[in-house]
Amino acid sequence: MRKLLAAIITATLVVAAPLSAMAGNASLILDARTGKVLSSENADVLNYPASLTKMMTIYMAFEAINRGKMSWDTPIVMSKYAASRPPTKLGVRPGTTITVREAVLGMVVKSANDAASAMGEKLGGSEANFARLMTQKARQLGMSRTVFANASGLPNRQQVTTARDMSTLAIALMKNYPREYRLFATESFNFRGRTIRGHNNLMYRYQGMDGIKTGYTNASGFNLVSAVSDGNRRLVGVVLGGRTARSRDDKMAGLLDKAMGRASSSGGARLVASVNSRQPVEVASAAAASDLPVPASAPRVEDVAPAAPEIARSELTPRALGYLTDTIPQERPSALDAVTPPARLAPSAKPPASVASTGDWQIQISAAPSDDAARALLAQAKSEGGAALKLANPYTEAVGSGANKVYRARFVGFQSRDAATSACDALKKRSYDCMLLPDRG
Repeated sequence: MRKLLAAIITATLVVAAPLSAMAGNASLILDARTGKVLSSENADVLNYPASLTKMMTIYMAFEAINRGKMSWDTPIVMSKYAASRPPTKLGVRPGTTITVREAVLGMVVKSANDAASAMGEKLGGSEANFARLMTQKARQLGMSRTVFANASGLPNRQQVTTARDMSTLAIALMKNYPREYRLFATESFNFRGRTIRGHNNLMYRYQGMDGIKTGYTNASGFNLVSAVSDGNRRLVGVVLGGRTARSRDDKMAGLLDKAMGRASSSGGARLVASVNSRQPVEVASAAAASDLPVPASAPRVEDVAPAAPEIARSELTPRALGYLTDTIPQERPSALDAVTPPARLAPSAKPPASVASTGDWQIQISAAPSDDAARALLAQAKSEGGAALKLANPYTEAVGSGANKVYRARFVGFQSRDAATSACDALKKRSYDCMLLPDRG
């Protein structure tokens, strides 16, 4: 009887494992020269990676290039499925192609979900199969608790990681592909006549930092992996579950500041990870890794989480979870999504008197699939918009119904067109979309 009870309890814990993944106060600062952990908080607790997932997608792309499976100029067909991934994305029409270089830069700079899914299909035949390959690679690198379910980081209860595992992946990228890793420092690139700018704001203001990746979903909170050097000292930092992008960045900067003085300046050129809490371990080298299969085109199967003994299958879909896709301001739906053109604004577009101030102008920055997602986006945008948004009121409005229902994310109460335009200009400088809307009330 006791054995049976123990078995039931164990099974229950396994099934409940995905629910233990939550946005919450996890961090790790690693001395990359020695593998010594200099700071740690909940480093082995499961969290959702969000767009940190793309670090592995990019790792797999680097591996395929170095193995001659594809080149930087190899075309990648944008399938209907990949093109349908929620923004932020490159916005390529189904059936057209992007190059491997464009896909990688799109993931690095814009955190483009369509580029990530297209890369997954290119390398795995389907994104679901690619996710299994990603998880297999994670195990080879020593990432013992990470499970990948898609190539982009869009919400999936199966997709989990830890701060320690993410630091191991960062070390693997730097150690195994040092030349290609430099792309993570890219601030902007030109994509078919338009300049796409990055949003890893801490990298641009913290001396010595060379990347590497941000991430955000409602479930994950604000995530960041950073690498910084000072002379021969080199640190890798991970912060998961931040409440805002700014607080996450500030936390990372503070942890790095405190740790740099304790980092070793010796150890040569090697880079060392910490795959457990007891000792530093060198991550697997590229030469030792198994060959990456690149199958011919295969029928796409629906996303299925890769099998893993510690994580049970979840039936929850991204829409069921309610997503604001990846890092604010990096992965938001376009301001043009679900917008009624100003000339055809319905009377319902006027905010309730309890919400609106006396201003006659509004701006819309996005349309999100849930009210919480829209409000989270507005809160972050206001924190970054400065004085131009100080007196503006956040406002969400539901449009559509059923599976097509979305929530417009707007600021209302601007006294003049010039005030609304100034707010839009301030947000656009922070890589936000923005549309000016007159109040028809």
